[in-house]
Amino acid sequence: MVAGCVITEECALAVSADRVWKVACSGDGNDALTKACAGFVDAVDVEGDGGPGSITTLTLSEAAAAASGGGVMRSRLVARDGAARVVSNEVLEGGKVSRQFKSQVVEVKVEPAGDGACVAKMRVEYERIDGGALAPEEQAALATGYLSLFKMVEAYLVANPSE
Repeated sequence: MVAGCVITEECALAVSADRVWKVACSGDGNDALTKACAGFVDAVDVEGDGGPGSITTLTLSEAAAAASGGGVMRSRLVARDGAARVVSNEVLEGGKVSRQFKSQVVEVKVEPAGDGACVAKMRVEYERIDGGALAPEEQAALATGYLSLFKMVEAYLVANPSE
C-alpha cells in the first residue's frame, strides 16, 4: 500500500455492540441486514462457508445503485474475530469511487460505549490505480458510505428492540 492511503472514521451508535455486531458484522445476520437496510440493500448472498475467503455480495436497490454508481458491492472476508468484534474485508467491487482502486481493505471494530451504546470504528486502507491518494471529499464520501450502513442498522435496531 502507498503510505498515507488510509482513512479512519468512527460513529457513535445508540444500540449495544452485541446487537450491531450480530446484524452488521457477524455473518449470521444476513436476513436482519437486509431488513435493516431496506431500500438500500435488496439481498445479501454469501459464497463459501462464511469464514475467511468467503465472498459476500450486497445487491443494492435501484435507488442506491443510482446514487453509488453500481448495483452490487462484493467483498472477500479477510478475517473476523467475534470476541473482539473486528471484521476485515477486501472490497472487490462497488461504487464509482472503488473503480479507482487497485486494492481496498475495510476493517471495522465495534466497541461498547456505555449501557446500550457502542462506537463503530472504521479503517479503510487503499491503493489507487494511479498511485495517488483520494481527494479529501472523496475520502469523506467513502467513509460516509460505509458508516451509513451502520446508521441504518442502528435505526432499525432502535425501532425493533426485540431483534
